[in-house]
Amino acid sequence: MHLVPDAAAYLAGRWHIERTVHDLRADTTGTFRGTADFIPDGPDGPDGALRHAEEGVLTWQGVEHPATRTLWLRPRPDGTAAVTFEDGRPFHDLDLRSGRWTAVHPCAADHYEGTYTVLAADRWDLTWRVTGPHKDQLLRSVHRRAD
Repeated sequence: MHLVPDAAAYLAGRWHIERTVHDLRADTTGTFRGTADFIPDGPDGPDGALRHAEEGVLTWQGVEHPATRTLWLRPRPDGTAAVTFEDGRPFHDLDLRSGRWTAVHPCAADHYEGTYTVLAADRWDLTWRVTGPHKDQLLRSVHRRAD
């Protein structure tokens, strides 16, 4: 485990992502390969926030699809952060000071539980387990710092 005293400082920059997406209900698996950029929007970003923009290709049942998503990482003075959706709605808190964090997000009737594990200065993993009446998924992402 790698301790992270400041989540925003650690995540700032570009990361390569390799993600597997398992739809457990349908017994199908896909992959996502791409990048995640944590960058200020403008000189300081809104309230010092970092824009978390993912871009890549999702391969599902042999078909490639472009895929993007945008989140915001809003740092706090204690080194933790709030993660929000692109439109500002709350997603979850993030505290990497111990090198590990479990985030929880209710989404309508479904339940998202994500475990962040920081393995080194240049690698962190994120596993989301999604359960509920609409989804039964397991998403595993490996993030490696881009050179």
